Amino acid sequence: MRVLLVNPESEVWSSRKHIPLGLGYLASSLRENGHEPYIFDMAVEDEPLAAEIERAEEAGRPYHLVGITATTPLIEDAWKAARTVKKYGLPTLLGGPHLMLLPLESMERPEVDFVLQGEAEFTIVELVDALEHGKDLGRVPGLFWRKDGNVVVNPPAPLVEDLDSIPFPAHDLYKIEKYTNLQPLTDGLDKHARSYTIITSRGCPYHCTYCSKPITGDTWRGRSVDNIIEEWRWLVKGLGATEIGVTDDIWNLKRDRAKELCRRLIEEGLNTVPWVTVHGMKVNNTDQELFHLMKAAGCKRVGFGVESGDPWILKHVIKKSQTLDMVRDAFRWAKTAGLQTMGFFIFGMPHETEETMERTIQFALELDPDLANFMLAAPFPGTELWNMVVESGGQVMAQNWQDLAIHSDHARFVMPGYHPELVVRKWKEAYRRFYLYRPKRVWQKITRKDLWLNMPETLRNMKRFFFPSHRKAAA
Repeated sequence: MRVLLVNPESEVWSSRKHIPLGLGYLASSLRENGHEPYIFDMAVEDEPLAAEIERAEEAGRPYHLVGITATTPLIEDAWKAARTVKKYGLPTLLGGPHLMLLPLESMERPEVDFVLQGEAEFTIVELVDALEHGKDLGRVPGLFWRKDGNVVVNPPAPLVEDLDSIPFPAHDLYKIEKYTNLQPLTDGLDKHARSYTIITSRGCPYHCTYCSKPITGDTWRGRSVDNIIEEWRWLVKGLGATEIGVTDDIWNLKRDRAKELCRRLIEEGLNTVPWVTVHGMKVNNTDQELFHLMKAAGCKRVGFGVESGDPWILKHVIKKSQTLDMVRDAFRWAKTAGLQTMGFFIFGMPHETEETMERTIQFALELDPDLANFMLAAPFPGTELWNMVVESGGQVMAQNWQDLAIHSDHARFVMPGYHPELVVRKWKEAYRRFYLYRPKRVWQKITRKDLWLNMPETLRNMKRFFFPSHRKAAA
């Protein structure tokens, strides 16, 4: 079967584009089992989805199934894409994190024919095989489908235990020249890099209250170092990568494994291409040796999930399983090793006050990372944060699912004793005090060429981060 895998377009993210790695994994599994997958990333394509479907039909090679991925902020864009697909009479399949949380929400919509829950590298092959050969759909794990007008819920799909058994992503299906960065949150090392991402493990066993990990849960599974090195070599020597992003939730959970991977990158001569840890490393699984090995292995930048500078909020509200001194040690060791540092901070968790958020700002100034990302707390469905808000009698402030996106510039919930206006004010104050009020930071920014080459985006970010906002989201 010819299967089109779609990443929906959205105004949620910034203009930076990054490859949808999950679709690459699905495509490689389908291809390895005799099917013809194609990836259509609406974020980078020059033509609309309808034009792609029509072109395939005109060429006499129509698609037989269209699969669409969706996180919570992108689910409405996924429904919109599905409506486009249904105009051509094609079956639609939805998957991704949001579908793990609320599958029946999408099955209530006539434009959605199937929902596939969980890690789908193997189950999507079972579904496509069943559709192609007219087999019983009831035997496909994790599938939601319709029979005689009623929704049928199949038994859940198990997690993939052996990650080495999954073929490498089908990177040849990406239009790599159209991608400008590793991910939507941070600046890359080079705006025009051939940026590829790699994931060396899946999941995280920690229990941060804001974190949504519906597919992997509290599990952690790592690929073998040999398997990772094989893919890394392919990215560097086969595909000409000039920048690599490690996108694990927590790649350094097993410190010895992380060190072994760095040593192998050095031994194999794969340390010539710079790489970054896109998401935050866990600070309590680090030491000086690890950072020095990372530097020798080609790493240029490390990110850390700091979240809060208030010890009580960190321990009792966020439940981060780390201390401020652990954070200090990790930043100091990384800087000593010559690595750029990046810190992630959250404003507006329950029980936050002006004093607790001020401590976070002061902590960010003390740590002085090369990049600081200050984010507003977002209660995603299925998280403990969501439950905190609802159980307190509060409300999630959102007109639609897009309002929960990480780039939204308004508070996402109200609850007793919580002041949304204060949260947004301190969040913008953090950006001003970190980037605007310090001569060193101002000079670093104005001497960067991309600041001037991307002036429209620069002005939008300045308005969003530095100036007061009077916007209020509807509950």
